[in-house]
Amino acid sequence: MNTIGTRIRKIREEHGIKQEYIAEEMGITQSSYGRLEKDDNRLTATKLMKIAEILNVSVSILFGEKANNIIHESNGDNAQAQIGTIVQNGDYILSLKEEIQFLRKMLADKIISEMPQNSKTE
Repeated sequence: MNTIGTRIRKIREEHGIKQEYIAEEMGITQSSYGRLEKDDNRLTATKLMKIAEILNVSVSILFGEKANNIIHESNGDNAQAQIGTIVQNGDYILSLKEEIQFLRKMLADKIISEMPQNSKTE
């Protein structure tokens, strides 16, 4: 499965960076970081931004935004046709669905965590 965690691991390995280094930079343990790569639900937007910074990539790369990369590579030339080709790719659509589900869960968790304590029990 091509999820955010697996993409992070792949990029980290391509850059020759160890989990221990990223964990130290983030101020967490190596085992905590390892769980993030296994798509633990504690992967927050803040953590994603920090990981992207450490790996020296954009957050969109971690999400695997193929369309964004192709448009930039072609400087916008014939971008609509290229996006059409990507949309026809079933794997890309499945990846987008997974990312939307992940983002919805992150948003729901954030809303719940920001609710006043007495509202959570009602």
